[in-house]
Amino acid sequence: MDKNETQSKRERYLTFYIGNEQYGIAINRIKEIIAMMNITKVPKIPSYMRGVINLRGSIIPVVDTRLRFNMDYREADMHTAIIIVEVEKISIGFIVDRVEEVSSIESSSLSEPPKFGGGIDTDFICSVAQIEDNVVMILDVLKLFEADELADIEQIEQKQTQGE
Repeated sequence: MDKNETQSKRERYLTFYIGNEQYGIAINRIKEIIAMMNITKVPKIPSYMRGVINLRGSIIPVVDTRLRFNMDYREADMHTAIIIVEVEKISIGFIVDRVEEVSSIESSSLSEPPKFGGGIDTDFICSVAQIEDNVVMILDVLKLFEADELADIEQIEQKQTQGE
């Protein structure tokens, strides 16, 4: 076995909380993290979509991650943040309860996510990691939305950019 085979590849993930659960997103998917700001409501959008923000002239759709994960709504507080990610060339903001840190995780310490059965969709969880005493669910942002949902989000972004 050579040196490369014995060394595990390390990836960096931004970890954050939604409720009491810790999640992670690969750092290369993240454009930036901003403090919670005023969100403009958009009529006739899915309930998990909170609306749009104007970030330095760019209109960005914002998803309430709690609602997307079928959790109860929670008012924003001083720890609430918006993580801006890029999904299929679309910038999307995800509201999270609290950003934790950037963690470097060895690929060998990542394991397959559990299967819950019963039609419960967990495809957006690509792996599970153990960081100290916490189990961290690593999200695949590409699988958080169906293709038609991404098309809807892109349409919301375009309409708001055009001032409709």
